[in-house]
Amino acid sequence: MQQIPKIAIVDPNTLAAIGLKGVLQNVMPIMTVDSFGTFAELEMNHTEEYVHFFVAMTIVLDNRDFFLNYRRRTIVLTTSVESMMDGFHCLCINVPEKQLIRSLLSLQQSAHAHGRNLPPMPKVLQQKVLSDREIEVMNLIVQGFINKEIAEQLNIALSTVVTHRRNIMEKLGVKSVSALTIYAVTHGYVDISKI
Repeated sequence: MQQIPKIAIVDPNTLAAIGLKGVLQNVMPIMTVDSFGTFAELEMNHTEEYVHFFVAMTIVLDNRDFFLNYRRRTIVLTTSVESMMDGFHCLCINVPEKQLIRSLLSLQQSAHAHGRNLPPMPKVLQQKVLSDREIEVMNLIVQGFINKEIAEQLNIALSTVVTHRRNIMEKLGVKSVSALTIYAVTHGYVDISKI
């Protein structure tokens, strides 16, 4: 039996860690995400089991030798685009939600394109949940079209678009366009360059 991959978030900002954990669980639902407030907490929890570390820049700087050994697994959480660290993948977390989601999806696709280095998705997540029309509507939603534009483009009534939108969100169990975007990109319904 294949073990479920684990991701660690190491950030003293509890609220930021909780938010990132939720987003990561949407981007990679087959992963377990643990969060730690300090490097010492991480060290007490079998660091070799984690496939990725999402770590606040200050913690990386204070424990540089450790993270240099895990450079390919480490994603440094920065607060500005200018504060990137040589040799590490970086993720600016002080950006609008849509941009953060896009950055995470880009990282995921570059490291794990077509599921590379990941266990297979459970069968329940591989099943087609949406109708062909709902997939068309979803694609347009995540590309930023409003309901009226979707209705015009698909030549359907505005009320039909609203119904499709509600059904899509209910079927997928998502509550935001960001979560819908994550679903659409990670399941191959829309290319990340179109969002």
